[in-house]
Amino acid sequence: MKGNRDTAQGPDDPVIVVESLTAGFGETTILENVNLKVLRGEILCIVGGSGCGKSTLLKQMIGLIRPDNGRVLVGGDDIAAVDDERLNRIRRGIGVLFQSDALFGSMTLGENVALPLSGFKGISAETVQLIVRMKLGMVNLVGYENHYPAELSGGMRKRGGLARAMVLDPQILFFDEPSAGLDPINSAELETLIRGINAGLGTTMVIVSHQVDLVLRVAHRILMLDRGAKGIVAAGSPEELRNTATDPRVRNFLFRGEAAVGGR
Repeated sequence: MKGNRDTAQGPDDPVIVVESLTAGFGETTILENVNLKVLRGEILCIVGGSGCGKSTLLKQMIGLIRPDNGRVLVGGDDIAAVDDERLNRIRRGIGVLFQSDALFGSMTLGENVALPLSGFKGISAETVQLIVRMKLGMVNLVGYENHYPAELSGGMRKRGGLARAMVLDPQILFFDEPSAGLDPINSAELETLIRGINAGLGTTMVIVSHQVDLVLRVAHRILMLDRGAKGIVAAGSPEELRNTATDPRVRNFLFRGEAAVGGR
């Protein structure tokens, strides 16, 4: 069962607003005049074919790259216009799980998870250890604090990366291809964690993925990007798109996903 989005804030209460966004590299425009909102407490999945701009859009929303035109508002702040101090505060409210787990091989899992806490003064070692154990407990990795990434399976490393992304209690979690490289069992476990965190904590989530079955299982809302259109060609819940979409690109996506989910 999918986590319930927190509707107490109202269905039109966005935590991220993308306005007239145009972005690209050099002379190549990848996204053009893109507008979207990410609502508080929802799981928004961004999908589309290779080169459609999924990762570019994610990096824009995190503030890793600046738009050529338009703006991205996080909590009402234009993240391309704020000073570095304000940007750092905004980023403390954001967690990111990258496609690779991005764990440092020379550090134990516990040290990796604790890393975002190193910039805060006055936190005792005991408190850090308590927070690390709590976050590892949330991803079913209690007892693995002293293991190095090379000693963990791919699924465990991915969950360790998620624990680190959550260590500062972010309001927003971004996932870049979270199930890439995982076998069906580990992928299903990660899906369960995503839904559980969203339902239990009300964390807003933005997921970029080409794994159609994962998207159909966890999404409250789907945005589909298209390389030719340089933007959004469909938006809605899985049910809405299944019942109303006529665009063959969207229907092919949903049909492929339904076949995958049904085959599990």
